[in-house]
Amino acid sequence: MSDRQLSLNLFIYPGGHHEAAWRYKGSAAERILDVTYYQELAQKAEAHKFDAIFFADGPALADNVRYAQRFRFEPITWLAAIAVATRRIGLIATASTTYTEPYNLARLFASLDHLSGGRAGWNIVTTSTAQAAQNFGLPEHPPHHERYERAREYLDVITKLWDSWEDDALINDPVAGVFADTDKIHAINHAGKHFRVRGPLNISRTPQGRPVYVQAGSSDDGRAFAARFAEAIFTAHQTLASAQEFYADIKRQARAYDRSPDQIKVLPGISPFIASTQTEADRLQDEFNELIQPEYSLTQLRQMIGLDLSGFDLDGRFPRHLIDTSAARGVASRFKLVVDIVDREKPTIRQLVQRLAGARGHWVIAGPPEKIADNIQTWFENGAADGFNVMPPWLPGGFDVFAEQVVPILRRRGLFRDDYAGTTLRDHYGLHRPPSAFSSTIQAIA
Repeated sequence: MSDRQLSLNLFIYPGGHHEAAWRYKGSAAERILDVTYYQELAQKAEAHKFDAIFFADGPALADNVRYAQRFRFEPITWLAAIAVATRRIGLIATASTTYTEPYNLARLFASLDHLSGGRAGWNIVTTSTAQAAQNFGLPEHPPHHERYERAREYLDVITKLWDSWEDDALINDPVAGVFADTDKIHAINHAGKHFRVRGPLNISRTPQGRPVYVQAGSSDDGRAFAARFAEAIFTAHQTLASAQEFYADIKRQARAYDRSPDQIKVLPGISPFIASTQTEADRLQDEFNELIQPEYSLTQLRQMIGLDLSGFDLDGRFPRHLIDTSAARGVASRFKLVVDIVDREKPTIRQLVQRLAGARGHWVIAGPPEKIADNIQTWFENGAADGFNVMPPWLPGGFDVFAEQVVPILRRRGLFRDDYAGTTLRDHYGLHRPPSAFSSTIQAIA
């Protein structure tokens, strides 16, 4: 077996990642409010030794909910229900630095990490959905750069809160009558531009020291933020070359922050249509694309590139000249991904929305199990990925076929574990457990 092993997460989207998944005959659309459905998915992923399950979130209702299953469970509550039904698999939830407060979120994730025995991960987002501002009393959505400025201070505050109890501060000795060593519990006394937080946190340090830091932005600000803070990065790429460029840039920037590149896992999304032959896999993908509703697809496209094409002929050439790449939005990662597809493939509007329907810009691939495994291995062994966020086109069947037919191939090739080597998400990813910034050892070094 290779010393370096793939990391695999199951990215759970209610009915699956294809935008028409909920309409597919094999989906479990009727179970999206049934907690046992998600517990079963997590248990399957754990049985196949996946590193983690991942749950996305956003603090506003999507404006195209008429045509798709686009509402959300609150993710930390949802993962608490998963934690009691599983024992080893990591639990990664999305939460926004723009629309939450550090103290409250620190408590929520610390509770999840304790409850699960050290399996929590936080997908750190700044929120790109402009309408969220009106749900939180703000007159407008903060600009991209300001959201990342706030996020950097947020990370400073929340890290200090999770560190505010040293590892041995909790005594819990009934005979001696001492519950905690208060000399090892520290106020953080943070006073910054965005936050004033005294601390300490009102719960002890967690099994992992702190939850695993996950990040999903690929803009210039997002890359710099990820290189500085992230321990796992979820990213979207359509080509090996694009993934290699991103991977090399992140590892390079991490070195500039004096971080070990091995302590950052780059995990692109992959959404595979799998069948016994290429013809059957293509036919399966076509079945999904035939269920697409243009009203939904064009809304998705407008959100990505800021261009309303609702009055255009779907089978006409995509009007590339109408895209304004000089605007500030031109630096956003998903915007660039769509423009790159248009420039590279010269698609019709229908062809473009079909390309994006599979997984919102993530890598969609169709073929037999060996082809899927070959491509995963190529990306893994050629500087494009440390593993993958598996995004089944539909659930549960799309995950079942990947786990039962692709994972065994990866395992036979020595690329994926036979069993868990540890109990925490940090163990699964091969990440160090960080010491508290307030520990005597750290202070002595400083």
